[in-house]
Amino acid sequence: MTGSYRGVPSVVYSTGNVYPLRPLSAGGSTEDDAPEPVGEYAQSCLARERIFSHAAHTWNTPVTIFRLNYACELRYGVIADLATQILDGEPIDVTMPAVNVVWQQDATAWALRSVELASTPPHILNATGPETVSVRRLATWLAAAMGTEVRFTGTESTDALLSDASHCHDLYGYPTVPMRRVVEMVARWVTEGGRQLGKATKFQQREGKF
Repeated sequence: MTGSYRGVPSVVYSTGNVYPLRPLSAGGSTEDDAPEPVGEYAQSCLARERIFSHAAHTWNTPVTIFRLNYACELRYGVIADLATQILDGEPIDVTMPAVNVVWQQDATAWALRSVELASTPPHILNATGPETVSVRRLATWLAAAMGTEVRFTGTESTDALLSDASHCHDLYGYPTVPMRRVVEMVARWVTEGGRQLGKATKFQQREGKF
């Protein structure tokens, strides 16, 4: 952190991937849970958090650590990934049994507002939608909206990468775009040939190999 930014309130983008997989019956990880990153990507994200935490303590720089998963829009995200696979006739792997998702605009709005939470030591904020939704159900909704069939592969595990963002919702409210509406919008976009960013989330990874 250069001298120009020392002491300036900062929002550090991170990810829910720093948490371990959680039993479906236990709910998502909260901000009080200790990180247990799996794989190089998650480890590198936790390292980023540690660097900014060090800066916060060393130079009294207020910081918010913004742990996001998974932001979705028409061209990118878990829902777009699934819709593209369905359109291409590929089977949907349900080994990662459930996810949290949130509309990108809501995630961005929360991130901008969370600068007000910046503190020393850093304030941690999970950011995602309120639902824990099964991958099988998401794919079924998408296929119905796309007017096609969906095939599945794999067997649902008993745990998943899940975050509890109730603290964020208490501060800023629920997402303005409900998940079912996101599903409908993405289904229509993909079916009509809308452009994709070609950046798969790889949310199915259970060993951190992104």
